[in-house]
Amino acid sequence: MHIITLIPGDGIGPSISEAATRVIEATGAQITWEFAAAGIGAMDQFRDPLPQATIDSIHKNKVALKGPLTTHMGKGFRSVNVALRKEFDLYINLRPAKSYEGAPSRYKNVDLVMFRENIEEFYSGIEHYVDAQKSAAETIGIVTRFGSERIVRAAFEYARKHHRKKVTIVHKANIMKFSGGLFLDVAREVAAQYPDIEAEDRIVDNMAMQLVLNPNQFDVIVTTNLFGDILSDLCSGLVGGLGLAPGANIGSSAAIFEAVHGSAPDIAEKNIANPSAIILAGAMMLHHLGESERAVKIEKAIAAVVKESKYVTRDLNPSSTVGTKAMADAIIEKIHSL
Repeated sequence: MHIITLIPGDGIGPSISEAATRVIEATGAQITWEFAAAGIGAMDQFRDPLPQATIDSIHKNKVALKGPLTTHMGKGFRSVNVALRKEFDLYINLRPAKSYEGAPSRYKNVDLVMFRENIEEFYSGIEHYVDAQKSAAETIGIVTRFGSERIVRAAFEYARKHHRKKVTIVHKANIMKFSGGLFLDVAREVAAQYPDIEAEDRIVDNMAMQLVLNPNQFDVIVTTNLFGDILSDLCSGLVGGLGLAPGANIGSSAAIFEAVHGSAPDIAEKNIANPSAIILAGAMMLHHLGESERAVKIEKAIAAVVKESKYVTRDLNPSSTVGTKAMADAIIEKIHSL
């Protein structure tokens, strides 16, 4: 029996989280869900976007499944997602991007895995105005040898474990000679310890172009926080968008699995949101828990439903009238037939 912290999230979060828990339970996984609040809903209820009770629940259970949370642009409380990463030192942001037959996409057979450093650099929260008039602002990005080494090593260990052939190190060391240079130097040192895995490095702007030209030339990608944030969404776009994009935030003592798309408050409670991303995040969670046989069932079921393109939401088939619940039902039916 696994006890998992469940953070339903904002906007469409509660509806897609419910779909995900039903699908996960359909595999036969023995899970007790411990509900916890975060985001706007928690702010309204507890006057805190990340209540201590939620932090305590994750500390106790070590694993959480999280729906999307709203982060206001340039105002309001700081990102809860960033706060969770810092609280639990979730230094790995793991983002797969995989083609699904039947999903609208310009490419076929894309199978990328992005390792984004999740704690340091420009998301470390060191920023301020430099004058009283607030006419200029400064953000400081800190890159450490320790942080660089552990994210790069995680990428190479993943490549070895999953029989991946190549790791691409992405940087901007030609301009950011100290911070980018440190990351690249450390990455090359780590890569030398894995002679069985091909290693290369790319400057980030060229990497963005090469991904669009031919994503199939890449396999595992590792990079710093800001570049990873941008490139992981780019990779999702190569395979049809964020509707099929799960993510994981992993540290040495806790892991949080999530849908990486937004909370889409404009379509909340309308039963039209695609639940696939958080369901796939649930599959990643099951792999993490050692329940890989059940995780594979979910992955195969989603692939089959998307391929048939009959019981999918409108983002996957513009002529569809199928909603969140019905798509989850179709996935569950496939699981039972496997």
